[in-house]
Amino acid sequence: MKSLEASLRAGRDAGRKLLVPYVTGGLDGWEDAIRAAALAGADAVEVGIPFSDPVIDGPVIQAASQKALEAGATPAGIVDALSRLDAGIPLVVMTYYNLVFRAGLERFARSLAAAGVAGAIVPDLPLEEAGPWCEAADPAGVATVLLAAPTAPDERLLRICARTRGFVYAVGVLGVTGERERLADSAVEMARRLKAVTDTPVLVGVGVSNAEQAAQAVQVADGVVQGASVVRRLLEGGPEAVGAYVAEVRAAIDAVGAN
Repeated sequence: MKSLEASLRAGRDAGRKLLVPYVTGGLDGWEDAIRAAALAGADAVEVGIPFSDPVIDGPVIQAASQKALEAGATPAGIVDALSRLDAGIPLVVMTYYNLVFRAGLERFARSLAAAGVAGAIVPDLPLEEAGPWCEAADPAGVATVLLAAPTAPDERLLRICARTRGFVYAVGVLGVTGERERLADSAVEMARRLKAVTDTPVLVGVGVSNAEQAAQAVQVADGVVQGASVVRRLLEGGPEAVGAYVAEVRAAIDAVGAN
């Protein structure tokens, strides 16, 4: 399989708007939800490794993570399951640095690579402290996706874009993940600022809550990451509901790409 960035670049350069749903690992039906998302047109899937003290997750994903932990989900178990899951698209894990550090940086990076995981998002690991993890991840072929917050000055955005791998995660709004009634103006502005300084794919996440908002975001951004809206459907309707929702978002952003 192509690297995460090569795969996303190929889609973008062909005129495709990119869609990356988030699924909490360890939830009932999570593996089937990933397969359903892939079949419905996702370009990659972000898989959350549950942690008991998340800092960026809102109520829906927190509840999903707690449910997964109570069911016995562990980082090793989720990575092992990913090694057997052939979705046909890149898979990216999202977790917190405490789990990465406890596993050992090189050991964790090697385990992801061995499982065929294409990238990792560690939202509580700032750019200035990411060096040791990146030094472990780069040789393993695991793309470290960095987040760019709306409060970041232009100089910092340049450094984030230079260090990120796979794509730039443009944080659409300050605060935790969760569904919102409207797309924040900051989401489009972040995409615009990043697109002005990098050719790396720019995807907006946090606060992109439905198909309509995704279509708004990709008028400027290369794509979107959607978390709470996907996880809520998995909790309420199972993998089939995830597939139907991803197909809905896919149709909405395809319509933008065609114009």
